[in-house]
Amino acid sequence: MIEEISPDLFRIQVPLPNTPLKFLNSYVIRSPRRSLIIDTGLNHDICFEALQTGLKQIGVDPSGADLFITHLHADHFGLVSRLATADTRVYFNRPDAEIIESWEGFGPMLEYAGHNGFPVDRLRAALAAHPGSRFGSEWVPPLEMLADGDSIEAGPYRFRCVSTPGHTLGHMCLYEPRHRLLIAGDHILIDITPNIQCWSDAENPLKAYLESLDKMAGLDVARTLPGHRRLMADPRPRIAELQAHHQARLAEVLAILAEGPRNAFEIAARMTWDIQADRWEDFPVAQQWFATGEALSHLRYLEEEGKITRFTAGEGVRFSLEE
Repeated sequence: MIEEISPDLFRIQVPLPNTPLKFLNSYVIRSPRRSLIIDTGLNHDICFEALQTGLKQIGVDPSGADLFITHLHADHFGLVSRLATADTRVYFNRPDAEIIESWEGFGPMLEYAGHNGFPVDRLRAALAAHPGSRFGSEWVPPLEMLADGDSIEAGPYRFRCVSTPGHTLGHMCLYEPRHRLLIAGDHILIDITPNIQCWSDAENPLKAYLESLDKMAGLDVARTLPGHRRLMADPRPRIAELQAHHQARLAEVLAILAEGPRNAFEIAARMTWDIQADRWEDFPVAQQWFATGEALSHLRYLEEEGKITRFTAGEGVRFSLEE
């Protein structure tokens, strides 16, 4: 589907094969000087052909366009390697770029998951089969770093960069104050909750995400353009829902720990999830991975708030209510 949202601003729905997200919203600002493509899709032939077809229909030559990528996940970044030319400016953020630059595989994540109770052998196979692993960018072109408050112009639009860490360490949105437009990436989604995972003791992604939601609630927005699913008007009602969702999640984790100490995998198994399965054991391994990462983000938040504590049991980590 191709939709003109406002003059010279288009949405191209890029299919995401074999993923529950179904498609990515790629936004394109058409300009006789340099067009701008915001997010691309997986590095998959189906994604590439859909995006190319959409660009052709709206009269945009990808060789005459620059790229802005909201964050590092493959469904947003994956096609960069097939779109970028020597003349393409690829706008990105420094925190996510540093993760890409230092990437040495899933080893540290697997080790962290194992310490927190996840059966690592099952996880290793699931990560290898995940679309994010299979359909990432083949190479990374030179990236032009943008920071919070920087501006980027395309056609009749002048966007302000808004740093919104949480979903990833460097996730970045684009805000156009004159047109009251927000390109939200995966920071705010209309009918699914952005995945906030934690796989390092050095981070507190849920705290960052909640602070980013507060920051976004202060913007005057009439139209919200998310990375997936339907568009929104004023995002503040959805922001309030997301804030309430995470407060309920935090209360749920505390209630589980009131029954006794547990590791993150055990806590995730007792949390409520919107997945069609009768038992935790029936969840696909990839969904258990996402759920455990979500549980860990809430545990890290509660730990830093002083409401729970951790201790080592054998080779693993367990959590309990703060005495």
